[in-house]
This record gives sequence, C-alpha cells and structure tokens, in this order.
Amino acid sequence: MSSHGFPNPLPPMSRALARCRNLHDLRRLAMARVPKPMFDYLDGAAEDEVTLRRNTSAFEDIALVPRYAVDVDSPDLSTEVLGSVIQWPVVLAPTGMSRLFHHRGEWAVASAAARSGTMYSLSTLSSVSIEAVAEVNPGPKMFQVYLLRDPGLNRDLMARAKASGFGALCLTVDVPVQGNRERDLHSGMTLPPTFGLAQWFQFARCPRWVWNHLTSSKMTLANIAGSIDQGSQDVTSLAKFIHHQFDTRITWDRVAELVKDWGGPFAVKGLLARDDAVRAVDAGASAVIVSNHGGRQLDGAVAPFDVLQEVVDAVGGRAEVILDGGVRRGSHVVKALAMGAQACMVGRPYLYGLGAGGEAGVQRALDLLRSETQRALQLTGCRRLEELDRRHLQR
Repeated sequence: MSSHGFPNPLPPMSRALARCRNLHDLRRLAMARVPKPMFDYLDGAAEDEVTLRRNTSAFEDIALVPRYAVDVDSPDLSTEVLGSVIQWPVVLAPTGMSRLFHHRGEWAVASAAARSGTMYSLSTLSSVSIEAVAEVNPGPKMFQVYLLRDPGLNRDLMARAKASGFGALCLTVDVPVQGNRERDLHSGMTLPPTFGLAQWFQFARCPRWVWNHLTSSKMTLANIAGSIDQGSQDVTSLAKFIHHQFDTRITWDRVAELVKDWGGPFAVKGLLARDDAVRAVDAGASAVIVSNHGGRQLDGAVAPFDVLQEVVDAVGGRAEVILDGGVRRGSHVVKALAMGAQACMVGRPYLYGLGAGGEAGVQRALDLLRSETQRALQLTGCRRLEELDRRHLQR
C-alpha cells in the first residue's frame, strides 16, 4: 500500500470497461459516469469548437500506403523521447485538475502510464502534487510549466520536479490568456464543483462520482497551494492566483533563460508556425510539441497534423518533433510518425478512460491505443518505427 492510500496493483476491469473496444466507447462511458459540467470541461473546446473537430479530421486527408510480403513478426514500438526510452510512441500530455473526472485523478493516470511503459507529463495545475505523483510513477516523467510573472515560483516548481525525478521539462506557450470556452459557461462549470439547484439533476445522475467527491480529500491545485496565504487555499482562489500569473509578455529570450535554468531535456509546447519551431530550437529546446492546446485556446487555429510536415522539415533534425492533438486511433499515430514526428501526445483519450473507470479505465485506454498502433504498424508493412517514412503516405 503506497502512502497516498491507494493500492498499487491495477484494479480489476469492470464489464462495462471490457465492452469498450475503442476510445469512442470510453468517451461514451465517461459521459454517462461524469457529471455534465465536468465532462464538458474535459470534452469541450473554445467557441464553436471548429479546431477541436479539425484536429482529428485532419488525419482523414492523408491515406496510408501499405507494403506487403514483408516480415512484420515481433514488432518493436520503442523509441526515445526527451532522453528517455519508452515502450511505445505515445506520451501522456499534461492535463490540469484530473480529480474533477475521478477522485484518484493524477495518481491513477501516473500509475497507469508507468505500467504501460510510457512517459507521463504532470501539469503545474494538477490536483495531486509533484512529490505524490513521483511516489506512484518510477518511470519517465516530464513536468509542465508556464512562463509566470513571478520567476521565483517557476524556479521552486522546477527544483521540486528535479528532486522528485522528473527528467524533462515542458513549457506551454499558447496560454497568454484563457481561451473562450463557452461550453463550460453553458453547463455551469465551477471550481470547486457546486451542487446548486440548476446542476442538481446532472449530479444526481452520477451518484458514484458524487459519493467519491464528497468522501475523498478536498481537491486543490496541489503544486501551488503553498504559494498564497493559507486563508485562501480553496481551489477557486488558487485558480485565480495562477491565471493572474500567466505572463502576456513572453519572449524567446525568456524561453532561452528557462532552458538554461532547467539544464536538461526541454520541450516547448503549443507551436504551430514553422518559424516559431525554429526559434524554439534556437533557444535551446530539445523538442517541439506541435499543438493548439486541444482546440481550447484559439478557435479557427490550424490543426497540428496539417502543419506537421513543414515543422519537421523546418527543424531539420535539430530537435525532436512531437504531435499533440486529435489522436484517437493507432493509425493516427502511425501517420504522424511516417510524417516525421518522434512521438504523439494524448490528453482527452486517457481522461475518457479515467472518467469511465479510474485507473483501470486509463489502462484500458492506453492498452487499446497501443494495440491499435502495433496493428497499424504491421499492416503498413513495418516492424520498427524507424521504417516508417513519407513513402507510406498519400494525400
């Protein structure tokens, strides 16, 4: 039994989870088990959600060209990302406040990531602390930060991450201001969750979630809870504090300073323009994460897969390129790697699993996506990821 009170072995998979054959099934199960305000916060995006939809539909514009009569026995999905060898080319993206969707939150996700043999990225805005996540995840880990008005806060977070065994740092640059997430406004999403009359039915239809929420420890933004007065420790005050800390005056010089301060593998997340990717590499980044924040920031922004080729070509092998956004199938992973990405990142897919069934649900999501990726690799005619290239793609 680990110190946070949850057992280390994987919980048994329920019949409902076993009947989930893909990520779309997990999404539907999460929709049934998570109150609507929380599910919409997970599932939604900015304004008309055009970019959210395009992130996935972009993969449909490129077809795979398989090669046959080749040996695809014993496929190898391993790769190296940000200084760590992972068993398959999907990294778990940083997502804030995961305990909104299941009371085990980041504990469950981090544990499943380690068991799956891949890298877990922890958000500054997580509901479980850096140190507590390190207890349940001995595998590769990356910590995510923003450029904040108070550089001392970032230095403190980075020092804690290093001390806890996080081998890489991820800087998110696409949140100078919050996106306009209208679905949250319509559904009455609040922090912390409120059980007012208007939301009563939505919570009443999810009694298990309500019970776990009421009987578990109080949710907070665990990594920054010590940064403001003890009298203002509720999650609403902490969220207001950190959002006020987002700096609208980000410059590449400041990025370079953060790269130097960290002194290890460093990713810049939230880039779409090829020129920005080059600037990130010039500033010292080890990896560029092509991302539009899951469509949650600027609606109408280009989809990551649509610009992946030009970013890969612009970087020219000077840094790793990771695709983040819209991945829902293993064939999407294979397409991204054939285009030149080193790996893909996923956020909503594992959160759907978390909402559907806690740690067992996260494990189900990762197992499904991994098996799809292996199958797509073999059906494309490759045994190793290094064999994929643009000859396997046709527009």
